Amino acid sequence: MTRFPYDQFAKDYLKELLQPLGTVETSRKVPAEITEIDVYFVPTSQPTIDKIELGLLGRLADKTALFEPYRNAVKISEIRSCMKKVFYLISEIEREDKRDNIATAEDQLPKVWILTPTASKAILNSFNAIPDEENWGKGVYFLGESAKTAIVVIHQLPRIPETLWLRLLGKGNVQKQAINELQELSPENPLRGKAIDAVLSLRSILEITQNQNQDIDEEDRELVMALSPIYLQQLENAKQEGVQQTARAVIENLLQVRFGSDDELNSIIEPISRLSPQEFTPLLLQLSREELLSRFRQK
Repeated sequence: MTRFPYDQFAKDYLKELLQPLGTVETSRKVPAEITEIDVYFVPTSQPTIDKIELGLLGRLADKTALFEPYRNAVKISEIRSCMKKVFYLISEIEREDKRDNIATAEDQLPKVWILTPTASKAILNSFNAIPDEENWGKGVYFLGESAKTAIVVIHQLPRIPETLWLRLLGKGNVQKQAINELQELSPENPLRGKAIDAVLSLRSILEITQNQNQDIDEEDRELVMALSPIYLQQLENAKQEGVQQTARAVIENLLQVRFGSDDELNSIIEPISRLSPQEFTPLLLQLSREELLSRFRQK
């Protein structure tokens, strides 16, 4: 996959999931050099969801943070680039605090979370990145406290519900397994819909690229196939929703033509719409207003 489609997917995906917890800015410019922060997050004092619903991702968003997702294994130069970004922001905060005669709170300074599918032991050791499995579980590595940098190795994360939202940013079988788990979530889960919209947007970009006879790798073709059942289900849902809306419009029009419009009649549109057109049409044409209200008024 070219870097752009995945980058855009990761930014949009993280923005949608993190917005209920605070302010999210993607592609934030860093004036010190021509570069961007992929996702810049600032928590709010009044989140619209409990961060526990985001599992491990919610824990990463406990404080102001930078998120730098990578499609392929992160390189040494890329880790250094991420560190430069967070150090620039920290310098900016320190300058503002000094100007306002405020002591900078070290524990409130932003941290950069580097999200990578895999990372070699050699690279992790070269940065003295140390795991903290007791507090964070497997797959989360921290540089020294003052480095304000941590590396999340997605393919090392345990396959548990708490890591699902991060494993969706993985590759290959890890991502496909996470997609299957996403499908199995309750439709009432507010995060499920946001995640599905993001991965289907990625699928559309890959499919367009493929249809234009541009090269996409085998892994991306497999991802398109893995997302196809969700895509077809979404199409069917949209179709059914369209049918339901049409039925409601027909019922409303028939009621208005026969009896006019009032709150009592409006209250029975919903229960009538649960019937098929073959069932509700003769009833609406034959029954009186009182008979319809008696039959469909919800107790």
